[in-house]
Amino acid sequence: PFVIVCNHQASLDLLGMVEVIPERCVPIAKRELLYLGTVGWACWLSGIIFIERRRRDAAIEVISRTASTMRRENV
Repeated sequence: PFVIVCNHQASLDLLGMVEVIPERCVPIAKRELLYLGTVGWACWLSGIIFIERRRRDAAIEVISRTASTMRRENV
């Protein structure tokens, strides 16, 4: 297991990241991306898990639930 951190500079960077991210990857992104028009829709439709960075406790809870699900489903 490993963690990939992508600090992209533009919304087009997402296209390149899709090519290098492993198949069995669970992407997590900041919730603000949901509000970027078609980029937000594409992120939501592709199954990205969104966290609200301003609410630390809620973000940690989402990541914990995601990790538990990943372990349970052997992802």
